[in-house]
Amino acid sequence: MTLVLDRLSRRFTDFAALDDVSLQMAPGEFLALLGPSGSGKTTLLRILAGLDYPDEGTVMQADRDFLAASAPERSVGLVFQHYALFRHLTVRENVAFGLRVRPRRRRPARAQIREQVERLLKRVQLEELGDRYPSQLSGGQRQRVALARALAVEPELLLLDEPFGALDAQVRVTLRRWLRELHEELQLTTVFVTHDQEEALELADRIAVMNRGRIEQVGTPQAVYQDPATPFVCEFIGRNNRIPLARQTQGWGAGAWPLATDPWGGRYRQGVAYVRPEHLTLSVPDGQPAWGARLRHVYLAGSVAHLDLYVADIDLVLEADVASEDLGRLGLQPGASLRVAPNRLVAFPFDDDHGDRAVIRDRWTWRPPDRR
Repeated sequence: MTLVLDRLSRRFTDFAALDDVSLQMAPGEFLALLGPSGSGKTTLLRILAGLDYPDEGTVMQADRDFLAASAPERSVGLVFQHYALFRHLTVRENVAFGLRVRPRRRRPARAQIREQVERLLKRVQLEELGDRYPSQLSGGQRQRVALARALAVEPELLLLDEPFGALDAQVRVTLRRWLRELHEELQLTTVFVTHDQEEALELADRIAVMNRGRIEQVGTPQAVYQDPATPFVCEFIGRNNRIPLARQTQGWGAGAWPLATDPWGGRYRQGVAYVRPEHLTLSVPDGQPAWGARLRHVYLAGSVAHLDLYVADIDLVLEADVASEDLGRLGLQPGASLRVAPNRLVAFPFDDDHGDRAVIRDRWTWRPPDRR
């Protein structure tokens, strides 16, 4: 059933951990809550888990008041960042714990518990380690035990609070792909809290980007990356060049690079454009609008090369990305002179009465006209 969060707020003294948060979660959806520390992600997760309660707002599941149900009644599985395994219990005993502590009338028979535990250990690929203790496992193995324990109670909603935060990079990559496959197999509604945008972009069906207790944008990974809704999302998701814009005689522009249009009908005088490194064209033909740039540094990162470009006209250092194999073909060496221009940007005007405040409702996405 769809879970509907309506205008949730939660304050701790003078700090608003959640501020008027509304969100819907579809059955079987993998939703990532993404944002910096202090943005409200874990507070929202704790409310769903029954470990905290909002000061205002509701959570409904069909006609059921989800918040009125106790934590055991919510059919929720919760996985913490630091595993929270019982050190004195074996892997099998940890996985079985949630079933064994149920009230007698709801507790499965011992044979059923053993069967369920063995099935889960096989699913998380730990069937040969059931007699070990947590101290005898690697970090990735402990996290899989924690996930198996959460799945043992057959939850309708699986909550993951930065489950890979304590693991090294290579293990994280392996486990998150395994988790996505497990999610597709079980079709659980899953809420995944992370501050790692790469994890969110790779795993989630939808991403809710949070900042200062509010949701800035909700959408598919592609929509959030390609069409960020606010300056915060532009700067938080991926890498971006932030370029000041000003109204010119005809249209808008930045230095020698003009936009021969005014999307805001003369209502504003200044704005800001966000251009991703892969959206900078590095060899603009003569006669077309472009900045003159000097290539300062080339940073190789495997198959991608990151370029630092100094544009004197606007006194900015811009970042551009190209395939490493194209460096020689394009003659990209430090000191090279280039003609560069955006081939896509997202722009926001500034409120003339508050010069540093972006007017989000007038967000504008631009691409150059098709010249074919």
